[in-house]
Amino acid sequence: MSIKERTPVAICSDSYFFEKDKSNSILVMGVGNYLMGDEGIGVQIIQEMVKHKLPDYVDILDGGTGGFLLLNCFEAYSTVIFIDATMDGKPEGTISLIKPKFASDFPSALSVHDVGLKDMIEAVYLMEKVPDIHLFTVSIKEINPMTLELNQKVKESIPIIIENILTHCEELHLKKT
Repeated sequence: MSIKERTPVAICSDSYFFEKDKSNSILVMGVGNYLMGDEGIGVQIIQEMVKHKLPDYVDILDGGTGGFLLLNCFEAYSTVIFIDATMDGKPEGTISLIKPKFASDFPSALSVHDVGLKDMIEAVYLMEKVPDIHLFTVSIKEINPMTLELNQKVKESIPIIIENILTHCEELHLKKT
């Protein structure tokens, strides 16, 4: 169900994640570099999700290339769903869901952000309380520096992955209640 597009709100304080109890909420975080074409699909999906009416238990975040700066999110949420691009040899636009147990379970590095992401995930697994982590990937063929444009097949996957994410969020939420 789509609603009128709304302006994203920029959060400039870590306190946002601790203002209220987020332990029953699910954080959907898109990662990637928006300026690298298909590699930025995670961020592009979050920008599309802003246009949807989301359940109260779902928060979305454009994680960009944040790396360690995103660690506070893992303290606040008991469930985190990542969205990222992968060059896994599958046809462009293929959507996969994995439940990574280790940083090595994340897709191979695509750009500099993945080094930070894998390092951040290693740090998360050292935390006292580790959230339930899920990863949606979209298969891409190549990285195109300095473009916002997406390959047509990758672009066509956006509404499908959003539907998959929201269905997965609902299933996870129902398990908690």
